[in-house]
Amino acid sequence: MNSFSRRIEEARQKIAAADAVVIGAGAGFSAAAGLDYSGEGFRKEFADYIRKYNFPDLYSSSFYDFPTEEERWARWARHIDYARFRPEAFELYKELLDLVKDKNYFVITTNVDGQFRKAGFSPDKIFEVQGDYGLMQCAVGCHPKVYSDKAVVEDILKHSHDLTVDTKYVPVCPVCGGNMDVHVRKNGYFVQDEDWHKAASRYESFMSRYADKEPVVLLELGIGYNTPAIIRFPFEQVTYHNPKATLIRLNSEYPEGAPENASRTITFTENMKDVIKNLSI
Repeated sequence: MNSFSRRIEEARQKIAAADAVVIGAGAGFSAAAGLDYSGEGFRKEFADYIRKYNFPDLYSSSFYDFPTEEERWARWARHIDYARFRPEAFELYKELLDLVKDKNYFVITTNVDGQFRKAGFSPDKIFEVQGDYGLMQCAVGCHPKVYSDKAVVEDILKHSHDLTVDTKYVPVCPVCGGNMDVHVRKNGYFVQDEDWHKAASRYESFMSRYADKEPVVLLELGIGYNTPAIIRFPFEQVTYHNPKATLIRLNSEYPEGAPENASRTITFTENMKDVIKNLSI
């Protein structure tokens, strides 16, 4: 057996023997699944924005300081539709569910594209810690509530022109009358509503059961160093403190982890689709 086959077999055995599987997924996983933030799909969908603003990728474009709310929301509507509402569940997410559906699992993700829900993962077993493109909030967090933005996005897409939209289609906060923003953590105004706190509590409770003694697999998917304190570092910490933990890391760009955990870490730099498919066989 080659190295890949050995690692696949070892990872399969660890997953089969584990009492639980904790999935931690970042942007790299959605990119591997098919969400194109910088390639041909992005260039085709946002050609007019690229010509006018020279945006290098979709992520960078979300931080552009547009002079008006009308221009900002015209761009956000297309972004949200492209990344959140239009795509169906990617096959890679469905294959991941097949891999863990019979296990005691929990998902923590920094992704905001809703793919875990679309693929059929239990909503009670998902913590979307950074928010959801499908929701919006008061831009200054004047009250702890979030709202669906689907109807807003649909209206803006219908009535956009010249990379802007008429003022009447721009959402306003129902409490303070100020601006609304996409429910994505990007500043200190991110709203952590009741549902967010409940999900956080369920995740913390789940993790506490496997922090130091129970057999657990920490399946880390496409996590880099943008926000490592959310998933990457805590997964390393559990692996270090729990001798029965195994960290399975899928990451072509940042495969290296804590050297203290090397003996209980299985790393794959290969294509994530190939890894998940082989783990599921």
